[in-house]
Amino acid sequence: MNRIINYKYFGLITVVMFFFGSCKTPNVATREADTSVPENFDKTALDSINSAKIDWKEFFKDPYLTNLIEVALENNQELNITLQELQIAKNEVKTRKGEYLPFVGLRGGAELEKSGKYTRNGAVEENLNIKEGKAMPDPLPNYTLGAYANWELDIWGKLHNAKKAAVMRYLSTVEGRNFMVTNLIAEVANSYYELLALDNQYAILKRNIDIQSNALRIVKLQKQSARVTELAVQKFEAEVFHTRSLQFEIQQKITVTENKINFLLGRYPQHVERDADGFSNLIPDTIDAGFPSQILQNRPDVRQAELELSASKLDVKVAKARFYPSLGISAGVGFGAFNPKYLLETPESLLYSIAGDIAGPLINRNAIKATYATANSKQIQAVVNYERSILNAYIEVANQLAKIDNLEKSYDLKAKEVEALTKSINISNDLFTSARADYMEVLLTQRDALESKFELVETKKEQMSALVNMYQALGGGWDKKKKE
Repeated sequence: MNRIINYKYFGLITVVMFFFGSCKTPNVATREADTSVPENFDKTALDSINSAKIDWKEFFKDPYLTNLIEVALENNQELNITLQELQIAKNEVKTRKGEYLPFVGLRGGAELEKSGKYTRNGAVEENLNIKEGKAMPDPLPNYTLGAYANWELDIWGKLHNAKKAAVMRYLSTVEGRNFMVTNLIAEVANSYYELLALDNQYAILKRNIDIQSNALRIVKLQKQSARVTELAVQKFEAEVFHTRSLQFEIQQKITVTENKINFLLGRYPQHVERDADGFSNLIPDTIDAGFPSQILQNRPDVRQAELELSASKLDVKVAKARFYPSLGISAGVGFGAFNPKYLLETPESLLYSIAGDIAGPLINRNAIKATYATANSKQIQAVVNYERSILNAYIEVANQLAKIDNLEKSYDLKAKEVEALTKSINISNDLFTSARADYMEVLLTQRDALESKFELVETKKEQMSALVNMYQALGGGWDKKKKE
């Protein structure tokens, strides 16, 4: 009797040790994300107005540009690849959701068994034949038809948290798509303004070639009257050749930029429709940065990092739940008979079963510990990545704000420089004609004027790009009303 009691105590102690041993989890370091940002951007007043809330169709007013962006959002291959990743993430949610629901299936079978006379089954059949006075079918057929179910009870929330983590990653993929939309719009717009700038530089070259060709004609006439030497003629002629050669460099850049736009639009090389005439008169719109805290809601990459952090926290919970015992239930119901005509007769042919089991790790849990530690390390990575995303977003906006301000001042000064050098061309030509200036002064004046005009166009392009990049840095461009 005492031995029986001891066995009972031993079994109880074993179960208790199994339960508490399974529930014990190792300690790991944890860290929360710091989402604090400065109250305002450098040198800006507090203002709740944020240009990121403006739809891109309203932000960009050039109809040629808006048409290009629409085509890009429809046909860009990289964006379409991301859309498939979005579908994959959605399917993962369905997979995780199905894991904590019961698995139910149907099963049917047929078998034929021949037992040897001197085996256990054969001896039982022989004994039954003697008692019943009739022979059992030999070989013995068996037919079954029924349903079965398996269900792991999610008592620790492991499966539920895994599903929630999949949902977070799906939403993160949505934000990743939004971030790509923002970048794609900005890239198309920047390439478009670069193309307009190249068109204007090409037009400047053509006008400058006319000016230089006219100057060359005058120099040749003066050589005939012995007022200048052949050296002056060769210098002017070389300058004309140099400027003409620049045309082909600009043409090549135009071709490359057009094809870059065509690639973003997912189409083969073709002419990009545009209106370059009004480029020099473009005035960048005023853009409002709003509060720095708004970038946490507007920037898709910041939102993506936040959702990844939420998913990683759930992964830690899932990994921790693996230390606990799991409870499963299995059941089945159906019919079985050695003859198909008896298969559906009840209760003689009715079969059913139900079973429950509990299982958990007790010894050699190194793999589970490693998985848990890895999940926690990934969570800390996600925390740092989230903080880095916020810092990067803030710095990008601050940089673009400073750039817009500095470019505005720079453009005004360069415009005055171009105006002065354009006047100096006529002055130098008049002085050269009246022999009060040598040909080198004329050449240098023309070259300086050309370079200043190029720089003015380049500054205008940088102004428009800064506007686009500021809109992108604030998180504008993606459709905030669209639901997946």
